[in-house]
Amino acid sequence: MTIEHTGDKPRRVLLKLSGEAFGGGAVGIDTHVVRRIAGEIVTAVDQGVQVAIVTGGGNFFRGAELQQAGIDRSRGDYMGMLGTVMNCLALQDFLEQEGKATRVQTAITMGQVAEPYIPLKAIRHLEKGRVVIFGAGAGMPYFSTDTVSIQRSLEIHCDEVLMGKNGVDGVYTADPRKHADAKRFASLSYERALVDNLAVMDASAMAMARDNDQRIRVFGLEGEGNVTRALLGEQIGTLVSSGDSKLA
Repeated sequence: MTIEHTGDKPRRVLLKLSGEAFGGGAVGIDTHVVRRIAGEIVTAVDQGVQVAIVTGGGNFFRGAELQQAGIDRSRGDYMGMLGTVMNCLALQDFLEQEGKATRVQTAITMGQVAEPYIPLKAIRHLEKGRVVIFGAGAGMPYFSTDTVSIQRSLEIHCDEVLMGKNGVDGVYTADPRKHADAKRFASLSYERALVDNLAVMDASAMAMARDNDQRIRVFGLEGEGNVTRALLGEQIGTLVSSGDSKLA
């Protein structure tokens, strides 16, 4: 596999990993899955890709679901943010076991386990070949980790946001698990994704990506080597951009 460069600059990407990815579809952390993902990240970083990561926390807590159970929404969101930090620390441990220097930065200050989120410091870490993992979402309730992924990617000047998905290998015209005739998009416009309400990410995150022309690639996490391929810039999954929508 060869790395896709942007001019003379090293390729810099933000990888969004959902809580479901960490949990393997269950509550808690599936160490086998996280170890595999860590190994595939290291392979790409060793080839010169600068990798930042945003983690979800849905394998522990989801604010909206806790609200339905009677917990105050903002407090539930803070619980979810703390769940993302547990995922950050797990991924950091597996990356460092692979010999890759890693820094966790969080939007909620917790000095004993992570640095505070400072964009210029994150960029410096990336330039030194370290992996940077962003936790605790935006540090505020009512913001999804999808929105945080776009915001962080813009602030640290990433070429692309990579959305790793479980159970699907891209964006489809309909849910492929329910509709056998669903077709995968090779490329998809922001407008089509928003108007058709396609399940790429939440609408506010998609609007932020559109307004700032941030490219997004949606790909399947399950395939062996897929994380490395996406990080290196291979044309897998679905590219969401200002270009035309085309079926695969």
